[in-house]
Amino acid sequence: MSRPVFATIDQQALRHNLAIARQAAPGARVWSVVKANAYGHGLARVWESLAQTDGFALLNMEEAILLRDSGWRKPILLLEGFFHAEDLQLIDRYRLTTSVHSNWQIKALAEARLSAPVDIYLKVNSGMNRLGFRPEQAHGAYQKLRALENVGDITLMAHFADAENPEGLIAPLQRIERAAEGLAIPRSLSNSACTLWHPEAHYDWVRPGIILYGASPSGDWQDIASTGLKPVMTLNSEIIGIQQLSRGDGVGYGYRYHAQQEQRIGVVACGYADGYPRHAPTGTPVCVDGVMTQVVGAVSMDMITVDLTSCPQAGIGSTVELWGEQVKIDQVAKAAGTVGYELMCALAPRVPVRVI
Repeated sequence: MSRPVFATIDQQALRHNLAIARQAAPGARVWSVVKANAYGHGLARVWESLAQTDGFALLNMEEAILLRDSGWRKPILLLEGFFHAEDLQLIDRYRLTTSVHSNWQIKALAEARLSAPVDIYLKVNSGMNRLGFRPEQAHGAYQKLRALENVGDITLMAHFADAENPEGLIAPLQRIERAAEGLAIPRSLSNSACTLWHPEAHYDWVRPGIILYGASPSGDWQDIASTGLKPVMTLNSEIIGIQQLSRGDGVGYGYRYHAQQEQRIGVVACGYADGYPRHAPTGTPVCVDGVMTQVVGAVSMDMITVDLTSCPQAGIGSTVELWGEQVKIDQVAKAAGTVGYELMCALAPRVPVRVI
């Protein structure tokens, strides 16, 4: 018998969220970002639910090949580009679009023997200082690429460090405008936050990621409460034990929680080995039999303990939602000092997944 912890992936919610992203940027085409195994949801499970997208954006060649082998024929974008010159043979074979952010990649393209030109996303450093050419380098990189027979269409690409901030695009867009001056080429700039909140950055292609999965790019659920986005992943378990505490009794490793009065607590079959955040403190929200309550004490490898004061009817076998429709993943992440992205990606392989 399996432990009662399981995750549910809602395909209808994915389709719905993609439609919301399209509505937010009606003049742009959509790259659905499915990196990190579709943010922990399982690329093989969910890609068909996003089949109305214009293209998929990801990192790993293996995931790109999975999509092609599964029947996807529309564009696939490698967000970090290629890592070795020999990767261009696979890019050619599987007809992938690749970002280019370094001069060595341009040299590799010049020297490669390809069956047809490859479409390129020329990445500009908007000030985030990760990948990309500085604005003053962009024209030179573009001219080198444009001169190559191996290069097809070129799109200008950038990313933003602080798009959740209303003022966060002012300086980055100025840098991008300097880089793009005189270049009449398409642009792809917008992540999830820009797709929702910055129409001035939509341009030709948007790249929504976290909003497809129903969580907030800012980490605050209230920021997307009015958008209609739906959570795609739900993590559920059950109460497997009950303890009656007296005043002063400690709970769990390190006795990080002590009862202030008589208290009934439930033991839930879920822990950090299942992907629940180990640093979730007392007070992290959880839902038992439809009633909101909280975690008490330390999260252990396989179990957490929850306060049953507000749900006296709960007992062995009572249903528990760790995150999903009632407990937003962003609420759990905020309590644990992290982001919803990490919790999605951290879902452990031992947790069974149901697709509905």
